[in-house]
Amino acid sequence: MKRHVHVAVLAVLVLAPLAAQTPQGWKQRVDRSAAASDPDAAGAIKFVTMGSGFHATNPQAAVYWNPANTAAGAYTLKGTFTLMKPSGHTNYYGLVFGGSALEGADQAYLYFVVAQDGTWLLKSRAGSATPIVAPKTPNDAVKKPDASGQSTNALEVRVGADKVDFVVNGVVVHSEPKSGAMAKTDGIYGIRINHLLEVQVDGFSVSK
Repeated sequence: MKRHVHVAVLAVLVLAPLAAQTPQGWKQRVDRSAAASDPDAAGAIKFVTMGSGFHATNPQAAVYWNPANTAAGAYTLKGTFTLMKPSGHTNYYGLVFGGSALEGADQAYLYFVVAQDGTWLLKSRAGSATPIVAPKTPNDAVKKPDASGQSTNALEVRVGADKVDFVVNGVVVHSEPKSGAMAKTDGIYGIRINHLLEVQVDGFSVSK
């Protein structure tokens, strides 16, 4: 009887660290706040595997990606984001796509994100610049935190031949022509979480 107890305890000790490892092959780039009125929190970023997905704890903003994760042509990028608790003010989180040179000064990507106030936002990144492609816009499809303080939003970026659709919980909230800012959608895909947030990400995938 005692032998079984010892084996069970050992199994727990062995499995516990494995449940919270940094995902193999993944990288992160911290995007520190330069605004004195909106400072980062203290502490280190944690991005770990949890359940069938990833769990991000972000005192600072960051982009997460695996260089092996690239998509080209027509594709659909998906991820279900559960905000664990509201932050003190509006902060965005969601999908990154069309990325390149993410570790260098010439970083470039597009990002489709939502926030706890029920708005979505579409921006691009070019070096240190972050031009707005579509401004933050309220939509009933974006779920706000419930009585538990949590909210879950399934995001999709559907890249087609002549347009890109942006989807929240099955509702197309915006479409952009496949030109201008959306001309380059080929590249690395990943996740962006702003500072002061804790988010669980499940079902992160690309399909043709």
